[in-house]
Amino acid sequence: MPSQHFLTLFFFLLISCNTLTTSTSSEKQDTFDFVRPIDRKLLGLNKKEKLSHFRFYWHDVLSGKNPTSVAIIPPSSKVNSTTAFGLVNMIDNPLTLGPELSSKLVGRAQGFYASASQEELGFLMTMNFAFIEGKYNGSTLTIVGRNPAINLVREMPVVGGSGLFRFARGYAQANTHWIDFKTGDACVEYNVHVFHY
Repeated sequence: MPSQHFLTLFFFLLISCNTLTTSTSSEKQDTFDFVRPIDRKLLGLNKKEKLSHFRFYWHDVLSGKNPTSVAIIPPSSKVNSTTAFGLVNMIDNPLTLGPELSSKLVGRAQGFYASASQEELGFLMTMNFAFIEGKYNGSTLTIVGRNPAINLVREMPVVGGSGLFRFARGYAQANTHWIDFKTGDACVEYNVHVFHY
């Protein structure tokens, strides 16, 4: 009888080891499917990285029949703030070569900005510069950062992009060209320095 118990125990031990081995190799397979190293050349990252400077004008139009910036969340009436704390505007703003809205269109800034400061006029900017000009047509740069709007020059990071700007990184500097305090309309010059392939 003791040998029968031993054989039964040995059999269950053998099945347990087999199950453990199977699940471990299955886990390795799952991990490999989730992430794996690849050759940089497959993504075109063997090319020399370029540094480019883009300059254009961002038009925030809140007035008129066809605004490009619309308040989707107004500031809370519970908060007495001169900074419009809590305001969120969705944007589809034209990007032009010159400061005039009639100037050549090179793309659009699509995303939102939100008043994120109780102390000063400071916005969280989250937007894609979607270009339509030349070889950059269809490519985007993504900006996410803090914009203290009353500063002469504001700097925000370029955190990525698409198309010709895959793996992009850099910074954007914003400088208000003009603002109409009655309507809220504004034109901002953007200088963007970006590393890309």
